[in-house]
Amino acid sequence: MWYMCVFFHRLLDYRKPEVEALAQLFGAFADDNNGDSHSVQWKLPDNFHPDNPFHFVNIPSEDIARDIAKRSILVKGMYEIWGEGTSYEQLEEAVNAYPEERKLPYLTSENTFKINIDSFGKTFTTQEQKELLKRLAFIPFKGRVNLRNPDHNFWFIEIDKYEANNGLPPIVEKRIFFGREVGAADRKLLPTYQLKSRVYIGPTAMDAEMAFLMANQGLAAPGKLVYDPFVGTGSVLVAAAHFGALTMGADIDIRVVRDGRGPDRNVWSNFKQYGLQEPISLLRADNNLPPWRAGLKEVFDAIICDPPYGVRAGGRKSGGRKLLKGVVGPYTVPDDKREGHIPSTAAYSLVECVHDLLDLAAKMLVMGGRLVYFYPVLREEDSPDPTFPEHPCFKLVAVSEQILSFRYSRVLLTMVKVATYTEEIAESARVMHLDFKANHLKWLEEGNLHSAVFAPNKEGENVDLRFSKDSKPKYRGKYV
Repeated sequence: MWYMCVFFHRLLDYRKPEVEALAQLFGAFADDNNGDSHSVQWKLPDNFHPDNPFHFVNIPSEDIARDIAKRSILVKGMYEIWGEGTSYEQLEEAVNAYPEERKLPYLTSENTFKINIDSFGKTFTTQEQKELLKRLAFIPFKGRVNLRNPDHNFWFIEIDKYEANNGLPPIVEKRIFFGREVGAADRKLLPTYQLKSRVYIGPTAMDAEMAFLMANQGLAAPGKLVYDPFVGTGSVLVAAAHFGALTMGADIDIRVVRDGRGPDRNVWSNFKQYGLQEPISLLRADNNLPPWRAGLKEVFDAIICDPPYGVRAGGRKSGGRKLLKGVVGPYTVPDDKREGHIPSTAAYSLVECVHDLLDLAAKMLVMGGRLVYFYPVLREEDSPDPTFPEHPCFKLVAVSEQILSFRYSRVLLTMVKVATYTEEIAESARVMHLDFKANHLKWLEEGNLHSAVFAPNKEGENVDLRFSKDSKPKYRGKYV
């Protein structure tokens, strides 16, 4: 059945992929057990711009639509539309023509109801809202009004033409909708988990909204095991644990996973703060030298992470410069010096880091499991078109960009495992990695993203902050 999906007007690239991931999680598609990805059907209201918050989506059942709306971060609500039009007269005609068997169960005297007035690109005064409610008198409600806890919420939504310079997607003509609310977002979720009230955070702690979006893309749910190989202060795992998933993390910095800032300010404290199940384990581990025993495969249902790409923090791997250059040989730390020992590390380029991440995921994810991670993209005029790493075991199902400045953005990549890891595939992946390393985005290997982002403008260069390479319309709230 077609429902109108109304989004919050932010992070536009993330909206549809999140709904499609949740549709799969809640059983909207037949389970064919081969890891194939699916997509739902979408269509726009007449004469609407694709970046507007209003989209029609075809969902198999009302229960699935309600579950998606309740869990989604970017969906404001799902609605069964009873009528729409370009004028109040057209709206009345459309509502009256809507099948009686769909309307009557919600209009009986046993049901309480509330009518909400909403708009996009304009505002209504209190008096105007009263006049609009009077216009809806043609709908034969027999139940009582209950403004606090109604059995059914109804919505009158008006989208009107507005000035082109107000920062919103263009609207060609006025459009009015009336419908029944099927499901609505949990508005308490993000304020509860906001970083400013969290016990333990660091400079690279993932924003709560983005962490929950990543958990949704990874299909975190009860009975699933989610792993973050760059766990840091645990923001991504906190989001996954909120949705009932078992969690496990690793980080190369033992001070982060073991000590934090004291016994009551560490990764474990973040889980205790929200009453969540603590991780199965937090490991001091190197993504370049995974700790898993030989032959161990297909353990995790999802790997969700934010690899270090050198803007706020650079990647590190075990070894130290002297060891990696062969100046000193491998050594064993004496027993009397192991307590409190912090292993030496060396620089770890993103291109190498992502190759190791894909190899880890190919081995350790179950078939159909998801790898969700961020990848940086330069946006300068002379930078090449973005090319993303590939692996024979994975199919890329979603690419969602978040522009962070006029110079660079980060892209959330969602990949699904579609092939079993073998030695032949490992060799093929190695060849693909060498090709990517040699021919694509040399700045990744050279590790100069930080310089590219923070270097001053060239003398005489005028930069218009509103536009950049592949300039997209910068609607209000689009990327924040």
